[in-house]
Amino acid sequence: MENEKVKYLIDMINDMDLKNKLRLAICMSDGSCTNLKYNKPEMYAIFDTKLKEIDEEYRTTLINFAKYHLIMFAMAKIMEMTKEEQNQVALYLFNNIKLKNK
Repeated sequence: MENEKVKYLIDMINDMDLKNKLRLAICMSDGSCTNLKYNKPEMYAIFDTKLKEIDEEYRTTLINFAKYHLIMFAMAKIMEMTKEEQNQVALYLFNNIKLKNK
């Protein structure tokens, strides 16, 4: 089934806390390895600001995202996806983050 990859990542996103969701959104918005239809610099700025508000470590130090194994695993799965699948995951993630903050 072609949407199993998307469903797997959506389930993974549902199990993440808000900080990890924001970290994943930043990685997706920052990297050239994703083919998102969205304005990546604008989305990066939004998620970067939100993570700085809630995570003192992110705000005060240079973060090596490689130490977040779950985020790196999710990014590896995203890179294997087609452009359409990547956009489905991004849309779900971006909307999920907004809903949690309202």
